[in-house]
Amino acid sequence: MKEELQLLEREALERIQATTSTRELADIRVHYLGKKGQVAQAMQSMKQIDPAERPAMGKVVNSVKSALSQAIEERQAQLQEQEKQQKLQQEQVDVTLPGILPGPQGALHPISRIMHEIIQIFATLGFTVEEGPEIETDFYNFEALNIPPNHPARDMQDTFYVSDEILLRTHTSPVQVRTMLNQKPPVRIIAPGKVYRCDSDLTHTPMFHQVEGLLIDQSTTFADLKGVLEYFCKAMFGEDKAVRFRPSFFPFTEPSAEVDIECVMCQGSGCRVCKETGWLEILGCGMVDPNVFGAVNYDPEIYQGFAFGMGVERITMLKYGINDLRLFFENDVRFLRQYQ
Repeated sequence: MKEELQLLEREALERIQATTSTRELADIRVHYLGKKGQVAQAMQSMKQIDPAERPAMGKVVNSVKSALSQAIEERQAQLQEQEKQQKLQQEQVDVTLPGILPGPQGALHPISRIMHEIIQIFATLGFTVEEGPEIETDFYNFEALNIPPNHPARDMQDTFYVSDEILLRTHTSPVQVRTMLNQKPPVRIIAPGKVYRCDSDLTHTPMFHQVEGLLIDQSTTFADLKGVLEYFCKAMFGEDKAVRFRPSFFPFTEPSAEVDIECVMCQGSGCRVCKETGWLEILGCGMVDPNVFGAVNYDPEIYQGFAFGMGVERITMLKYGINDLRLFFENDVRFLRQYQ
């Protein structure tokens, strides 16, 4: 039996050295060292020899098994290196070939771009960004802003109701209310975000974006409001753009005003866009109404403040000369590619 094992070892070593692939070597491993391989069969046949000779034969079997395992490991390392070199030769890179151009790069949507620009302008004036939920209660969206039930101002902000008291916010003003309830003056914030109203036509969409601002301190005046908004308008549209304030009405500010800039299309000479007036309305503003201070437990005898709000879509249209609101939502790559 010893001679048979030695013959088996020589035969296996010759086959191992003659292999040309790791797959063939794996088959040889199974043939000789597998559970039903040649070495395993030799170990089974030891039951038929004299018990006194079994220890010596066991050493021979283990020696054969160890020699074959070592030979297989060494040959496998050699074959893997050969296969690696062959693969590298087949995949050589021709550096003279033209390179592969990267795919089209994405870019910020024009509305997002202008939103970031607005935030950056007010950040230079010390305003911080506050955010709030898009699903609001009637209290935060209307009542705390001096718009009680059945107030006619609610008709201008018809929105989507989840229930009698839960609705999609019509402006980001609820963020101002939440901030005042959680923070004592001084307050200096802007509130960007999405808002919702039941409007859908050439100039309105059911969902749009707003940025509102709020500044409250002990000595805030309408002059401060004018200074802040004039700085914003000139930073956004250019130092040469004229700005004017017109009296207006908002339930949550008193006095209130609309802010106009010189028409970006005709430079103030009058055109179809500005309806021959030479001016374009861009935002509303005013001094915070004392009733709003009462809803958030601020003393109107001590504190004064101003608020303002603007539609981001309108600012974007004026900034880039876009005349159709629907272009923002049609996802036409030809349109969006202009703002990369």
